[in-house]
Amino acid sequence: MKKNLFLRCLLGAPIGLTISIFITLIVSIAISDGIYHAVHPELVSDFGTELNAVLIQASVSMFFGAVFAGVSVIWDMPWSLLRMTITHFAVCSIVTLPIAYYMRWTERSLVGILMYFGTFVAIYTVIWIISFCAMKRKLKAINEKVGEI
Repeated sequence: MKKNLFLRCLLGAPIGLTISIFITLIVSIAISDGIYHAVHPELVSDFGTELNAVLIQASVSMFFGAVFAGVSVIWDMPWSLLRMTITHFAVCSIVTLPIAYYMRWTERSLVGILMYFGTFVAIYTVIWIISFCAMKRKLKAINEKVGEI
């Protein structure tokens, strides 16, 4: 279990960094001013230089990816689907919101936090439903093959 957790975290770190880079590219394209916006401008103020801000954001993105990949071991536990979902959601939420606030990925206000959390819940729900439906299809296919035997 610990080895599996470590390996997932190790794989998740570069994935988190890659996703972060793609997000900054998408934001830069959306702003459409010909400038690459690597970090939020206020993050540069927080850390003194753009390089410091980018290094911190890259490190945090790797941590974020490692946590999200590592927490996936919850789905391997012999628990009920409800317990796994609640535990996974709680861990992801507890990690996500402080990071988003600290890194200025969300507006630093109650409305900003609520909007970020609402978006997080919506995305989490969509991913959970898609994963659940995919697993149901796989189980149905397995059961049909077992029935043929």
